[in-house]
Amino acid sequence: MNLFMELLLLLPIIIYSYIEAFVKLFIPVKRKSVSGELVLITGAGHGIGRVTAYEFANRQSRLVLWDINKHGIEETAAECRRLGATAHAFVVDCSKKEEIYSAAEKTTKAFLPAMMNNNHGHIVTVASAAGHLATSFMVTYSSSKFAAVGFHKALTQELSALGKDGIKTSCLCPVFTNTGFVKNPSIRFMKVLEPEKVANKLLEGILTNQKMIFVPSFLKIHLILEKILPEHAMAAVYKLQNIQFDAVVGYRNRVISD
Repeated sequence: MNLFMELLLLLPIIIYSYIEAFVKLFIPVKRKSVSGELVLITGAGHGIGRVTAYEFANRQSRLVLWDINKHGIEETAAECRRLGATAHAFVVDCSKKEEIYSAAEKTTKAFLPAMMNNNHGHIVTVASAAGHLATSFMVTYSSSKFAAVGFHKALTQELSALGKDGIKTSCLCPVFTNTGFVKNPSIRFMKVLEPEKVANKLLEGILTNQKMIFVPSFLKIHLILEKILPEHAMAAVYKLQNIQFDAVVGYRNRVISD
C-alpha cells in the first residue's frame, strides 16, 4: 500500500478515535475482578507499596510481596493474611538481578514471558509526576522517573505490536507523597498526598485499565500547558507553583525551593 492510501486510511481512524473517547466520557467504565489473581508488589514493606498490598488483599488476590526490609515486609504480609488473602513475603534487593531471579524462581517462575504465553496480566510501573514535569534540584530523581515513564510507553507499544492485547499496562504518576522520601514538601494549589489516597487511585486505575494514572488527575492540564505555552510563560507557571522541600533522603541536607 502506498503512502497516500495509508494517509487516507489514517484520517477515519483518527475521527473514530475521537468519537470513541467522547462517548466513553458518558459510559461507566467496567471494573475487572482481581480476586484469585497472582499479584507481585515490590517495595511492599512501606509506603504506597504496603497500602497497595492491603487494597489487593481486600479483594482476595494472591500476593507475592518483595522488599529489602525484612521486618517491614513481614508486617505487611501478616496484615494481608489478617484481611483474608494469601500472602508470601520475600526479602529482595531489586537492585541486584540475581536476587530478583532467585525470588522469581521460588514464586512466579517468570514474569513477562509467562504473561506473553498466556496473553494475560497487568504490568504497573511506579513513576512520579517528576517523570513528566521537571523539578529543580531533583535531577537524579527526575531522570530516573522520566526513564520509568519511557519504559512504560515503550513496553506498551511493544506489546501492542506483538498483538498481546490481554496484557495491560499502567503507569502511576503522583505528586509529592508523604512517604518520608522528601522532607517537608509543599506545592501551591496542591496538597501533599497520603499513601492511602495514592494506592486507592492506583487500584482504581488498574481495575479500569488506565494507561497513565495521574494523582491528582488535573496534572494532565499541566502537560497540555507545556505543549502550548512559550518557554518563558511555562517558566512563570513553574514559579507560580512555589515548589519547596528540604532534602531528598540520601542527598545533601539543605533547604531547596523553586
